[in-house]
Formats: sequence, C-alpha cells, structure tokens
Amino acid sequence: MFQRGFVLHRREYSESSLLVDFFTENHGRITLLAKGARRVRSPLKALLQPFTPLLLHWGGKGELKTLLKVESASLTLPMTSLSLYSGFYVNEVLARVLENQTAYPELFQHYLQCVTQLAASPEQIEPTLRTFEFRLLQAVGYGVNFATCAATGEPVDPKMLYQFYENQGFVASLLQNNQTFLGKELLAFDCLDFSEKSTQQAAKRFTRLALKPYLGSAPLKSRELFQSILPNKLKSG
Repeated sequence: MFQRGFVLHRREYSESSLLVDFFTENHGRITLLAKGARRVRSPLKALLQPFTPLLLHWGGKGELKTLLKVESASLTLPMTSLSLYSGFYVNEVLARVLENQTAYPELFQHYLQCVTQLAASPEQIEPTLRTFEFRLLQAVGYGVNFATCAATGEPVDPKMLYQFYENQGFVASLLQNNQTFLGKELLAFDCLDFSEKSTQQAAKRFTRLALKPYLGSAPLKSRELFQSILPNKLKSG
C-alpha cells in the first residue's frame, strides 16, 4: 500500500545508495534505504527531493526498511529564495523533533499546508513558520496554557508581563527579560494570531525556548545557512 510522504533529509549510504528521512502521513518520520539512488541513471535521483509530494511503498524484515516504489503525487512545490531556506528549516526541525515511526496525521496536514503557503505566499513566511511551530509543539504534547496565569489561575491580563517557566507555564511578573511576554502576546499565541510584527517576534522567541529541549545543543544547519545568505538578500533588496 502506498503512503503519502515528503523527503526531510537524505545522506549517502554505501557507494550507490541513500538513507532518506521521510515524513509520512500514517507512519510519521521514517528512515528508508533507497538502493541505487545515487547511480547516474537512477530515476530515484530526481524523485527524492524535498518539497515533492510523493507516494511511497517500502518493506523489509529488519529495523531499516527498504524503499520499494516511489511515485510523484504532484509537481515539486516552487520554493524560491527565502521560502526555500524556510522550508529547509521546517524539514530539519521535524527530522530532529519527531519520534521515529510515530504517526502524526494532523501534523502531516499542517506540514502540507505550511510548505504550500511558503511556496505560494513568500511574503507571509513569518506567520506561516510560527503557526507551524505551535502546531508542532501541540503534536508532541507540549501543553501550555496561554490564557491563564499558572500561579493564580486568573485569566491573562493583556497589559501585564508574564514569565515563562518550562514545566509550569506563564506566571505574572514585574521583571522583563528574554523569558517574559506581554499578556496580549500570549492571548495572540492562544488564537494562533501572528498578524502583528511584534507578536511574530515574541512567538519566535517563545518557540526557540520551547523547542530547545527537543532540538538539543547542536545548532540547526538550516538556521546557519539562512543567516549566512540573509545579509546578501538584504543588500540585493
């Protein structure tokens, strides 16, 4: 039976093959052996690319399964410039955060929506990325109540500051630092409303804090790549 999926990451394996990390609809993240995919005449070379909707079929008795058949479900999404690097970021985060062979069917739909929006509306990169990061946190069970003070149970006041505690939530605070957020920002988080620039910046700060335990200490390669090309993009603009 074929499964819908996307390439997240690929790396060389032996002289002619690839190990490919896929994000699939019903099996989540799975690593498959693509035999002969590095050969010059292999049809897999053109198919196993990021942002190409695929139909996958795999099998095998061992822990490492083998990709048996792959077909393109539609054309590769037309990522360009900053959208492409943003898509690489999303793929890398998924490859590092998701447990192997754990189904996330709703997150798969959010991923499809995310990369489609990156391709179609590059001017909306920030709200698109922030929305997906929050959906990802929900999918992995990271439960945070943005609408209620964790210490008192009182509704969040839009005008007050709140300190973020990793294992507790948000608590009203008089201090202002990298882990404090305005109540109005938290209420926007709760509604996934990232229309304002200030909310986008606050959301990026929060998701970096929240995702850090899942990503570990190793830096994101996609983020380093993005930062290296950003100055040139700004100059050319």
